[in-house]
Amino acid sequence: MIHADEAAPNVLLPAGYDIFWSLVVTVIIGFFFFKYLLPKLNAILDERTAKIEGGLALAEKAQAEAASAKADVERELAEARKEAAGIREEAVSDGGQIVIDARAKAQTEANRIAENAQRQIDAERQAAVVSLRTEVGGLASELASRIVGESLTDDARQSRVIDRFLDELDAGVPSGATGSRDQEA
Repeated sequence: MIHADEAAPNVLLPAGYDIFWSLVVTVIIGFFFFKYLLPKLNAILDERTAKIEGGLALAEKAQAEAASAKADVERELAEARKEAAGIREEAVSDGGQIVIDARAKAQTEANRIAENAQRQIDAERQAAVVSLRTEVGGLASELASRIVGESLTDDARQSRVIDRFLDELDAGVPSGATGSRDQEA
């Protein structure tokens, strides 16, 4: 039988000695945790923090260097574009000058060729005129000899008759109008 003095043990409340020993073990574990484990964890976390901050500083420095390099590259690119534009303008100018020079040389060469051709034509025409005068003179002399019935062997007379005949041909005067002069000579 259970007495009223004795109360039923509470299932939720452990016995006193269990609480005591649980507190002792908790204090010992807490002591080792705070004395040894927590400083090591703090050191590891501080080291990781330092590495992260160092990495951020390096990243910021690299980013600043990259921005500086990018600005330098953009500046050099702008200078290169400006220089290329200047070279392009100079090339266009030089090309125009080369075209002008080539046209002038071609015109000079064409004029020289035309002058040479004109001289050659004049020389050939003169040679043809001389050749025709000689042939026409010989034919005219022969024809006149046949018409007159006597030989025109006198070179001076033959030359005068031929020259007069050719002059009349050049002037466009018919040769029958001067026939009396030929007989007088």
